Amino acid sequence: MAVSNRAKAPMALAVLMITVGVGWLLSVQGIGPGIDWIWTLGLAVLGFGVFIASGGIDKMSVVVGPFFLVASILSVLRQTDKLSVNTETPILVILVGVLLLVAQLQFIPPPKWFVPTGKDDSSR
Repeated sequence: MAVSNRAKAPMALAVLMITVGVGWLLSVQGIGPGIDWIWTLGLAVLGFGVFIASGGIDKMSVVVGPFFLVASILSVLRQTDKLSVNTETPILVILVGVLLLVAQLQFIPPPKWFVPTGKDDSSR
């Protein structure tokens, strides 16, 4: 598992550099003035990165990934004065609750790194 994490490190650095560059370019070009693009794109990259790092959809990525993606969208809305912090925060709390419920669905697998406790596997 450590080998795969090392293999992902250069890709993560490359994606981070692209994100910073795109955010910087959007800012200096005056696209969406007043929007902190580095923060907003960083949230989106984290959202997608969770799915990549976990190898797809599992009980952890189905909560964390969409949370960061929606937080990125809400961040743009807040920074453009289309949404207040007093609305953004409860939406994110509700979203976490909904995503935690979704993660309980039987067909969504646990993360590959999860090892259930309390089960005796000595019968194998």
